[in-house]
Amino acid sequence: MKRYIAEAGLDAEAAAKLISAASDVALLLDPDGVVVDLAFGSEELAAAVQQDWLGRPWAETVAPDSRSKVEALLREAATHETTRWRQINHPSADGAATVLVQYCALRIGADRRVVAVGRNLLPLADLQQRLISAQQSLERDYWRLRQVETRYRMLFQMASEAVLVVDAASGRIDEANPIANELLSDHGQSVVGGTFPLGLDAASDSSARILLARLRESGRSEKIDVHVARASGRFELGIAPLRQGDDLLFLVRVSSVDATAAVAVLPETRARLLKVVESAPDGVVVTDSEGHVLTANAAFLDMAQINTEDLARGVLLGQWLGRRGAVDFDVLIANLRRHRSIRLFATSLSSEQGVSIDVEVSAIAIDGEVTTFGFIVRDIGRRLSSTPTEKRSTSRTVEQLMELVGRVPLKELVRESTDLIEKLCIEAALELAGHNRASAAELLGLSRQSLYVKLRRYGFHEYGATPNA
Repeated sequence: MKRYIAEAGLDAEAAAKLISAASDVALLLDPDGVVVDLAFGSEELAAAVQQDWLGRPWAETVAPDSRSKVEALLREAATHETTRWRQINHPSADGAATVLVQYCALRIGADRRVVAVGRNLLPLADLQQRLISAQQSLERDYWRLRQVETRYRMLFQMASEAVLVVDAASGRIDEANPIANELLSDHGQSVVGGTFPLGLDAASDSSARILLARLRESGRSEKIDVHVARASGRFELGIAPLRQGDDLLFLVRVSSVDATAAVAVLPETRARLLKVVESAPDGVVVTDSEGHVLTANAAFLDMAQINTEDLARGVLLGQWLGRRGAVDFDVLIANLRRHRSIRLFATSLSSEQGVSIDVEVSAIAIDGEVTTFGFIVRDIGRRLSSTPTEKRSTSRTVEQLMELVGRVPLKELVRESTDLIEKLCIEAALELAGHNRASAAELLGLSRQSLYVKLRRYGFHEYGATPNA
């Protein structure tokens, strides 16, 4: 190529046209790196960048973060035939953004001048931006699908009736909720992988098979009454077609028709346990992994003065539970996620009417398809104190002060700690002085008047003064 160019005898003007045609921008620089000439081969790039480059150092025409790259190109051009390509950022004409140009440099002639040729990266940057936008859109769609799937799983697991997803062609059970396992199998074993119908008596089994065959032909939802082998009472079997791509699935629902069958869905011991939880004197709440209420027993509703469970469902438990806004509740949830269980967490509960009570909370994380949290809330406001029933001031025990760390400002905590220490010292001095206030004042290094003020402040009225006090 060099030989052919030499034979062609290209002059300077032809060489300049060749360079400008082969690149989007070409710069001619003197030995000091000052732009002495330039040519644009791309109208798009010429319109995008500031063009007041003539007579200015090349490094001043680029963004500050690219000046070191320009200096490196000039150094390499002084010692090498060609440099490697580097991405340079130029300020845009409107000053709102930067324009990306990829440069390499070449020293020409004996006067050490340098030619820098650049390629416009705007189309590539636009393509990259589109790729990023598409990726972000896909991620948003993915998370929306995950949220929809999570809600579906939660509803599927918490449904009060047996729900199955059955492959229409083979009758294989692909999915089943816990109630279906309890109702249709022995000892609550999973029915996934089995063939539907199952768990019905002989007559209902035959009716269900006829219904499935009719549904494959008509494609319309139907319901029939059936009897379950492990439960008393009448049940309703409903089957609906569900298209998933090219596959046909059946959504099967088995629900009790009369009230007597509802309790039979659960084993007797489980049913008793459920009744104990519902009627327990302590509040019992089940939430999702973020702390939103899924269900609560009557005791908790009474504590929080909530009229019905529907009003609490879906609300963040921290609306009622925790001191100082959501700090207590956030700490509780964070420790529950980390340790999976918490015992006797002291906090407070504020009712809908603004009444606050002291409570202890024990909680546990329940793992499964969807993680849920169970809370037991106990009112300790009426708990009898183990200390004598003396009139107490705002001072607290050391244990109580330690429990306040993180719940009240440090200034208040220090003030209460100071009051506690002062009160304990006065009590000790009175005991040592045989309740003689004058002697106690000397032990403490206080005047009698100062001691009397502090005695009144802390309510030491039961310490009678001696004759010389």
